[in-house]
Amino acid sequence: MIVIPAMDLLGGRVVRLHRGDYDKVTVYGDDPAAVVAGYLDAGATWVHLVDLDGARDGRATQAALVGSLLARFGAALRVQVGGGIRTLEQVRAYREAGASRVVIGTRAAEDPGFVSEASAVVDVTVAVDARDGKVATKGWTETTTLDAVALAKDCVSRGARAVLYTDIARDGTGEGPNVEATERLAREVPGALVIASGGIGSLDHLRALAEREVIGAAVVGRALYEGAFTAREALGVGSGG
Repeated sequence: MIVIPAMDLLGGRVVRLHRGDYDKVTVYGDDPAAVVAGYLDAGATWVHLVDLDGARDGRATQAALVGSLLARFGAALRVQVGGGIRTLEQVRAYREAGASRVVIGTRAAEDPGFVSEASAVVDVTVAVDARDGKVATKGWTETTTLDAVALAKDCVSRGARAVLYTDIARDGTGEGPNVEATERLAREVPGALVIASGGIGSLDHLRALAEREVIGAAVVGRALYEGAFTAREALGVGSGG
């Protein structure tokens, strides 16, 4: 299992939301580059960047900041970028800036055909963010009637290389990921890399995911910021990619 350190950006700062709630923000720092540098020093080869402003606003609001991070670290790290990617122009811009994968969430839910178009430009990770099994969009501010597994299967059939599965009820809580739901989804999309996200608060949580061989990767954020374990320890449970 690949362990991918994560960084969520809001207003240029490193933050985490509690269960996706923009009114419950914890700020962890004002220097995103220093955080990425720390991940690199720990041995990471992947990093997951999320423009939370963009996810909420429907456009790549912090594209300049993300671009500066790609310019600085793109040669040493593979970077997966998400948040507000709703057009092919933005997909191309991130690819040209050095992103290895782009994460498409809201647009994939609203227009799955866009996944096919984007996949012709760069590797695509589809974000399947679930609240009680239903897909949430627009920075998790709206819950649809779409079934999470059905969306994942459709998008993989259209070319998505990876599925980032987040149980919103677990996200930012440290209470543990939804291992069973992540495994069930992974078994439905055997051709794709399934990335677990949300709720990881201990090394045991990572080990529980790693034991399920169909789960190929896990994204870790808040637990690193709060010192539950180090990036180096997390990478030791799995791998850096």
